[in-house]
Amino acid sequence: MTALAVAAPNQAAADAAEDVARAGGTAVDAAIAAALVAMVNEVGLVSLSSGGFVTVQPAAGPAYAVDGWVDRPGLARRDDAPAPKTWDVATAYGGGVTITIGPGSVATHGSLAAFGEAHARDGRLPWRELVAPAIDVARGGFRLGSASTYYLRYVHETVFGWDAESHRALHDADGRLTEERVVVADLAATLGVIAAEGPRALHQGDLADRLARDVQERGGLLGAADLAAYAPVVRAPLTTRVGAWSLATTPPPSVGGVVVASMLRLLDDRPRGSWDADDVAHLVRVQRAVLGHRRDVLECADDLDAASRAWLDRVDADHRAVLESGSTAQVSVTDADGAACSITVSSGYGAGMIAAGTGIWLNNCLGEQELNPPDRRVARGSRLLSNMAPTVGRHDDGSTLAIGSPGADRITTAIVSSLAGFVSGGLGLADAVAHPRVHVHRAGLPDEDVRVEDELSMYFGGVGAALTSPDGRLEAVADPRRDGVARMVSSPDG
Repeated sequence: MTALAVAAPNQAAADAAEDVARAGGTAVDAAIAAALVAMVNEVGLVSLSSGGFVTVQPAAGPAYAVDGWVDRPGLARRDDAPAPKTWDVATAYGGGVTITIGPGSVATHGSLAAFGEAHARDGRLPWRELVAPAIDVARGGFRLGSASTYYLRYVHETVFGWDAESHRALHDADGRLTEERVVVADLAATLGVIAAEGPRALHQGDLADRLARDVQERGGLLGAADLAAYAPVVRAPLTTRVGAWSLATTPPPSVGGVVVASMLRLLDDRPRGSWDADDVAHLVRVQRAVLGHRRDVLECADDLDAASRAWLDRVDADHRAVLESGSTAQVSVTDADGAACSITVSSGYGAGMIAAGTGIWLNNCLGEQELNPPDRRVARGSRLLSNMAPTVGRHDDGSTLAIGSPGADRITTAIVSSLAGFVSGGLGLADAVAHPRVHVHRAGLPDEDVRVEDELSMYFGGVGAALTSPDGRLEAVADPRRDGVARMVSSPDG
């Protein structure tokens, strides 16, 4: 068996990671197994139709990031084809947000392709054993967790009620959001195909064809050519030195990684002890500068990679000048061998439809207006923007860390707040994650406001972190803002 620490979104996901560890799996194996379970039971937050990033610190060698984020579909679409079928839904969720849903909001998924790449590099168990816990959960059914319930209470009719199969899965006989066990028709069978054929089953073959055909017949962009052409990309991560830690996070097209890296650099190793008023004020200045630059420059850059490099170079050259200028699931795992794996995955707000005969709730990543405004054009087959920033770290003493968070535009500020308190502020990992946070909302706009957390709230993210010390001591922390689960799996002699 493998000794490891895991922070997972729910009990069943943590159980999956533990089962894999007891079978001798690696940190990567355990993280993938937990993430696959979350794709079954974190309804409305993530599904098999999702995009994500996997950041890995192997036991030996440099860290790497696997980009499995979504592509804009339409590769085989005629220029004179009818406009894709979408519509907008306004909801009070998250303080008020407008969501574009429907078949035309579905992007080309990539999470499982990224899992396959990480598994090929640093997995140990057969792929089918990583999928087995998710099959069990899908077959036996599950109750909606608190995060799903919180979101679905706002949108179970408007987003997830227009499609008959989706409505049937989530509602009781009286049309209310169900409080019973959810069993999604066809999902266990779909997972069985994925277990037998591997991650490419969602991109080529009968399952992929069935999914693409349903989206096309209902007026969407996603087609078989988009799924077949999709490929995960292994990238060198953005690496930042903070004290004795070397922290690696996702590079472009994840704008979230750029934001995390630049915030950490601008914090100048603050806080140097417990957070005080000056440290918090400095954190607000950093958030204003970075999030404002993100909105004004990075999100509309024609070449995000070049714009990100230029921004980080500017940050490194002159901190003072920079500061004066202006839906999702997370799994974090470290093991006793010194490896770390952080996975963040998202299906956006959900397109509201289950692909016929598959049991898969489809993403609406084309319809996340804060990431993909109508005036931002992305070429067919190209990656969209993402807030995600799963991060891994290695200390000079050999400690390893995996950390990340869901939370839309609060992902980056949640991660940075937790990391700063832990690596610079002298807080223990649990205290750093639980510490109150601040978030600059609508940075760069005249009506921006600084939201200060008076009491723990899901609004401020849901950080999951795992740590292995040089002596093999394990620690896992699940954010008290969500019902995540932290668990340590120890070897029989330890």
